Amino acid sequence: MAPNSDESRFELQRDRVLKAAAHCFNQKGYSGTSLKDVANMLGLTDPALYYYVRNKEELVYLCYVRAADVGREAMQKAVAEGGSGLEQVRRYLRYHIEIMVGEHGPIAIMSEIPSLKPAHRDEVLELSRQHSLNFEKMLKVGMADGSIASCDVRMTGNAIMGSINWIPKWFHGDDVMARAIVDQFPGILSRGLAKSGN
Repeated sequence: MAPNSDESRFELQRDRVLKAAAHCFNQKGYSGTSLKDVANMLGLTDPALYYYVRNKEELVYLCYVRAADVGREAMQKAVAEGGSGLEQVRRYLRYHIEIMVGEHGPIAIMSEIPSLKPAHRDEVLELSRQHSLNFEKMLKVGMADGSIASCDVRMTGNAIMGSINWIPKWFHGDDVMARAIVDQFPGILSRGLAKSGN
């Protein structure tokens, strides 16, 4: 059943709230960000913001779930398009980075997980763990098909994921820089993976 117009408007506005919150959390951290900061960035009143989230803890939790969703969707798209493991890795990096620095960004850096209540913290950590395991599977596919050189998939995955996950900390919305990141980062981050000839 298709969502009604009220539900669609709510989801669109809440997505705007989560993007604004991601910007604030990335720049000032959890303790340095207030709900008023987010409301002011969007031109909303404090009561209007409470229509979308109950409190700051829920806001950071929803930001982290959104970040996990973005990564998962980018990876699923890359895998669905097939090709060698190396090609899938490069497409995934491109798709994920395009979202981070494009109109759907910013995405919250998952640096404030200890601030979450236990149930939320466990959920976010599990989402992160599953994403890391799925990236390691992509690396293993590439090693099996000969497109990726033999490597320690855990260390390699951590190095690459750490690099892309930190982009929102230093990228601040410059269009020229965004294009350069999208064009260059997938190649830079995957160059060391390729077997000779790939």
